[in-house]
Order: sequence, then structure tokens, then C-alpha cells
Amino acid sequence: MDIEDRIERRRDGPDQQSLIRTYRALSPVAHVDDPSGSGPVLERLLDHLEPVFDGQLPPNAYVHGPFGSGKSAVVTALFDQLERHAAAKQSVIYTSTRKPPASAPQFAYVDVQGVESEFAFYHKVLDQLVDETVPRHGVSTDELREQLHEHLDSRTVGAVVAVDHVGHPGTVGPDCLLDLFAGLPSKVSWLAVGRNDPAVTPLTDYTGTTVRIESYGRKALVDVLMARASEALTRQALGHEQARRIAAWADGNAHHALAALLVAADRAATENQTHLTDDDIATALNTVPEDAVSLGTVLALPANKQAVLRELLELSRDERGSVSETAAGIVGAVGLSAGTVKRFLYELAEIGVIERVRLDHDGKGRPPSKVELRFPTAAFRRLYDLQDTG
Repeated sequence: MDIEDRIERRRDGPDQQSLIRTYRALSPVAHVDDPSGSGPVLERLLDHLEPVFDGQLPPNAYVHGPFGSGKSAVVTALFDQLERHAAAKQSVIYTSTRKPPASAPQFAYVDVQGVESEFAFYHKVLDQLVDETVPRHGVSTDELREQLHEHLDSRTVGAVVAVDHVGHPGTVGPDCLLDLFAGLPSKVSWLAVGRNDPAVTPLTDYTGTTVRIESYGRKALVDVLMARASEALTRQALGHEQARRIAAWADGNAHHALAALLVAADRAATENQTHLTDDDIATALNTVPEDAVSLGTVLALPANKQAVLRELLELSRDERGSVSETAAGIVGAVGLSAGTVKRFLYELAEIGVIERVRLDHDGKGRPPSKVELRFPTAAFRRLYDLQDTG
């Protein structure tokens, strides 16, 4: 553990003597510098990126795999390390038998969750490539593109940009993304990351490589849980048998496994326990729907929509009997009109964060629908509330 991690533990979590030393390591949306069990995948990605070691750009690529297979964890860790080396040496990574070229490509990771416009996309890309702050106001999309071209034209070699969560609900679609890629300078190679099979996405018509990442095996997922618990919790707070139970339930999905671990640990900490109990694990597993959407999708929503969801958690099932009743129960706490809250609820249903379930209806007109939650609510509550505590 480096100095930065030690500082984060003090800043990011409760008292050092408590069960949970840092919530960050428990979060399914937080990634670590060295993901467990990722060696073979890293080697395949490095095979694709081999040209950068000679100061050249690789062809475009598409990385795909099922939900919770660790795609984001591997890509973010790899790109962080590559950019650190490139920035520190101002040259490409090299060996004793390979001379460093004059310039190295930059490496940028862009998460398109919540990105629904050209401006937002190009802003994120440029913000990753330059040191200065990129303004969000008073600048047009065309000006952002022009700045991107100017920045990369000034470099001998361009940039490799990883674009994560391609094709997820609430993000730009693959066809639109291709148009956005076309607006990037020619000195950009992109690596798209998504869940869709290569056969059903138009992105692969413009790639030289596809890399498949499989779901975690049972043992590998146990290793992930134990590694996160070792960083986040006091010693021996999580038993191996408990980790195996979570891994078996999660069936290869690291997101669901980590969400359950976070909830179990939070429950134990609330009860001032020194370790997780089997009841903590059982309760946590019941809070994560099997078809739950990613917490990353929820936490990438605009602040006002997250606030609506947070208040939604305070309503009972009876208070969520219809969309109108749900909106009425939320309005007073978020400072929005009933019409705006209802619109938000419909939009959240469109991307699968909540579900509108039609009720039996014998009368005339549109049948009412109750609101069901399709995300790990207890995990979201804790992560959302932590934002207010710094």
C-alpha cells in the first residue's frame, strides 16, 4: 500500500478503529491499481497495444464481456499505468534492447456513462489529454474539437483513447459513437469497451482486434473479495467461507459480489461488530437484485436524478403504488415540481434503473403502474450519503 492509499484511508472512511477502514475499496465502481486475477487479460491487451512500445499507434479495438467481468477494472488499471510511465519518461516504455523513440502516445480513459452529447464526449476526451482545466461553459463543440486537433497535431505520436461502457443505457449509441470517433483527430486510436457481442455492434467494422473478457471463475472472484476486504476492513473481518458464499451467489459478476460485500460490511459496522456474520451476508444477498443495473450507471446520473432516487428509497411500497403517488412523496424533499419528478421517473425507467410495473385495472383509461427498484439500493444509499461527508 502506497502513501496515497494510506492518506485515502484516513480521509475516506470512518474512524481507524472501526470495522470499515475505507468504503472506497468496497465500492463496485472503484477500481484498484492491480486487479486480482487479470494477468492473462492484461497480456492480451498488451499484445494489442504492442505498437506503442515502438512509438506507434495500434489499430482500433473492441473489448467485450458480460456484466461484472472486470472489463473496466482491467482497462482503467492498464491505461493509468501506461499514462504514468509515458508522462514520467516523456517517451514510450522500453526495454534494454529497444531504444526509446522521440515521443510517446498519450493514454486516456473516458467513461461515457451519462454522456449524451457531442460536447460532453469531446470535453471528456480533451480533459483527459491536457493538464489545464477544460471549461464547460463559453466554449462550443466545434471549439473543443479544434483544441483536440491542435493538441494532438503538436505531438509526434497521438493518443490511445479507451472509451468505456459503450452501448449502455443512458449513453451514446454505437452508431452515434462512430460519428464522434470520426470527429477525433487522425492521431487517435480508440479502444471501445462494452458488453455487446462483436457480431451485433457496428464498432467492429472499424477495429483490427476484438478481445473477449470472460466472467470471473469462482476462485478468482473469491480472491477479488478477499483482496478488497483486506484493504477495506479490519483483519479477519471476512471469512473465506463467507467470501465463497458471496462468490457462488454472484455467479461470476464482480459488481454484484462487491455490492453485497459493501452492504454486509456496512450492516456489521452499524451494529458495532468486529467481523461480518452469516446473517450480514444473507441480508446483503437479498438486497441486490439478480438483474440489478450497475451502480456506475446510477452514480453517473445528474445530481438531481440521484437526489430523486435517494428520496425514493425512503418511500414504502405502499407509497410507491403509482408513478403519481411516488412523485408526490418525493417532491417536498428535492425542491422539484411534481411534473419534473414524474418525468425523471419515466426517464429512469427507460434506462432500467427503475421499473414501472403495470397494476390490475378494471376501469377506463391508462392503467396505473407502481415503481420497482432495479439497482442495489442499500449500496447506493451508503455511497450516495458518503458524498455528503467528503
